[in-house]
Amino acid sequence: MISNFIFLFVFLFAITVFIINLRKIIQNINLGIDIDRSDNKKIRLKNMFRVAMGQSKMFDRPIAAVLHLFLYVGFIIINIEVVEILIDGIFGTHRFLAHHINQNFYDILIGSFEILAFLVFFSCVIFLIRRNIIRIKRFWSKEMTTWPKTDANLILIFEILLMGAFLTMNASDSLLQTRNIDHYITAGSFPISQFITPLFSSLNSETLVLVERVTWWFHILGILGFMNYVLISKHLHIFFAFPSTYYANINNLGQFDNLQSVTNEVKLMLDPNADPFATPAVNDSNNTKLFGAKDATDLNWVQLLNAYSCTECGRCSSVCPANQTGKILSPRKIMMDTRDRIEEIGRSKKKDTKSLLGDYITHEELWACTTCNACTDACPIDLDPLSIIMDMRRYLVMEESSAPTELNNMFSNVENNGAPWKFPAADRLKWIEKN
Repeated sequence: MISNFIFLFVFLFAITVFIINLRKIIQNINLGIDIDRSDNKKIRLKNMFRVAMGQSKMFDRPIAAVLHLFLYVGFIIINIEVVEILIDGIFGTHRFLAHHINQNFYDILIGSFEILAFLVFFSCVIFLIRRNIIRIKRFWSKEMTTWPKTDANLILIFEILLMGAFLTMNASDSLLQTRNIDHYITAGSFPISQFITPLFSSLNSETLVLVERVTWWFHILGILGFMNYVLISKHLHIFFAFPSTYYANINNLGQFDNLQSVTNEVKLMLDPNADPFATPAVNDSNNTKLFGAKDATDLNWVQLLNAYSCTECGRCSSVCPANQTGKILSPRKIMMDTRDRIEEIGRSKKKDTKSLLGDYITHEELWACTTCNACTDACPIDLDPLSIIMDMRRYLVMEESSAPTELNNMFSNVENNGAPWKFPAADRLKWIEKN
C-alpha cells in the first residue's frame, strides 16, 4: 500500500507540474495579437488530419518518414500499456487489462506493443547515427548550438532507455510467469523480449522480481518525466502540431495578407466625411498603432504558436535559397529566436529594452529572404516563418523607413512615376517608336 501511495503522489505531482508549465506556454502564446482563424472549419480539420495525423509532408523524405512513423505509431499505441501501468500503480494490481479482456486479444496487444517498442528503439538508434555519425548538414548549422543538439540527442536516448526498460520488464515478467510466482499471472505474448530472457534465466526469483519492479518503475517514471521534459524541448510539437496545422494559413502560398493598420489608414484618407485629425483603429492588444512587428508581442498568436511548435528539423533552412547560397538567413533560426524571445518576455516581470528585431534577428537576415515560401512549403507541420519575416520587414519600412538602397529607389519611383522604373509615364511607349 505504501508503494501505491508513493506512486499516486508522484503521478499527481507530475500531472500538476505539467499543467502549470503548459499554462505558462499558453499564456505566452496569448501575448500575441489576436487573429481570427475560425473560418473554413472543414478545410482546417482536413488539413490537420492530413498533415499532423497523416504526416503527409514527412514523406517528401521517405527514409526519415518511415522511421518517424514508427515513433509516432509507437507513441500512440504503447500509451495503451501506460494506461494499464497507471491502473496497476494506483490500485496495486498486476496486468489489470488481462483480467478484463479476452486473453487472446490481450496477447495480441502485448505482442504489438513489443514490436512497436523495438521499432521505436531501432528508429531512435538510426536517428542518433544520422545526427552524430553521418552528421547530416542541417543538424549542424550554426543556430544549432550546444543546447539544441543536446536536446535532440537527449530525447532519443531517453526513448531508447524507456523502450529498453519496457522490454526488460516484460522479459523478467515472462520468466516469473513460468515459475508460478504469486501476483505474476500467465498473460501476454512476448515476441521481442523472449530474445533477451536468456540473460535473466539464471537469476533467482527474488532477483527477478527486483529487476521487474525496477524496470517497471523506471518505465513509468520515465514517461512522466518525458511528459514534462517535452514542455522545455523542441518535441513540444507532439502536442502543438495539431493546433498549428488546424490554424495554419490555408491560402495559396504566394498570397500575402493586407496589413490591417494600412487598410485603416487608406480608408481614412479616402473617406470624404472623415475627421482629418482622426486616428485609425488600433491593430494590437496594447492599444498602439503599429505597422508590422518589432517584438514578439507584435506578432499574432498563431505565429507564436508556430514558434513553440517548431521541431528544429531544419527542412525549411535546407531548401531556403538564401541559406543555401551562404546568406545569413535561416528560417529555422527565425522560429527559434521568436520562441526564445517570447519565453524571455513571459519570464520577465519588468519590461526590458530588448526586442526581437535587433537583439535576436538582424536586418541582414530579414532582407536576405526572397519570399519564395520554400520554407513554409517544406515544413512538415505547415509552420510559416515567412509571415514573421514579412511583418518585421513591414516594421522596418513603415516605422523606421529602413530598407536597402535598391528598395528605396523603387519606392521613390513608384511615388513619382507610378511604376518601379525611373521613367515617367509619358515615356513608357517610346520603345515602340524605335521599332
